[in-house]
Amino acid sequence: MDIIGTLNTTTIPLADITLENVVFAVIVAVTGWIAVKVLIASFKKALSRASHLPALVAEFLVRFFSILLYVILVLVVLSAVGIDISSVVLGLSAVIGLILGFGLQDTITNLAAGVWVAALRPIDKGEFVEVNGISGTVSAVGIMATELLKPDNTYITIPNSLVWGSPVINSTRMETRRVEVGVGVAYGSDLNLAIRVATDLMKAHEAVLPSPQPVVVVTELADSSVNLALRAWTKTPDFWDVKGDLTRDVVRAFRDAGIEIPVPRMAVQLDPVQ
Repeated sequence: MDIIGTLNTTTIPLADITLENVVFAVIVAVTGWIAVKVLIASFKKALSRASHLPALVAEFLVRFFSILLYVILVLVVLSAVGIDISSVVLGLSAVIGLILGFGLQDTITNLAAGVWVAALRPIDKGEFVEVNGISGTVSAVGIMATELLKPDNTYITIPNSLVWGSPVINSTRMETRRVEVGVGVAYGSDLNLAIRVATDLMKAHEAVLPSPQPVVVVTELADSSVNLALRAWTKTPDFWDVKGDLTRDVVRAFRDAGIEIPVPRMAVQLDPVQ
């Protein structure tokens, strides 16, 4: 079999390509390239006039439009040469479908998770939550992502799939919360006196609820102190105020009662050099 016969048996019948086809394809390529440049510039100018459109979105649309035009230009040039582009279009369709399938997998997952989050409401707008190690106040639950605002005014978006698939710690859903403040006293201190002073301190706070009653428990026998935990219940909006007040006032109350809060010490012994 000669060379021409071999070429004719390929998927691209190069023997059917004539000089006229090549010249026409070159003209189409040059004209098309100029037309694509003009269209891209016009499209970019039109997007720049839309002041409400974010710059990132505009840049993405311009790039997508450019790639689409260049792909169409390549197909038109191949057709002008005399090549049957039906198989090429079919192949591109399969590749694009595969890419979209993988690309939309996470999108569909986040969309479904957003529906479940909105329906079952494990979190709600205005609640302070911790999701996947990130804490903040819920500002919105969108169709694709949940928006949180951290206490330092940092804005965070979390994919809905992580919200639905991770444990959610909701700090403001319940009406009341238990405040716990840890403090250590010296081993020589009167523990009963320390517990009574701490209990009276909690009972005297106007935001501490009388029921359940505030309690003080011994939590640990540490190296240099006996650690106590002050536990009091309060309304959820008052949680941080009560915690801050008890942490501050227990130091003063113990000092007034003569109860020592020890400072950790380390003894270092230096052996003389022989």
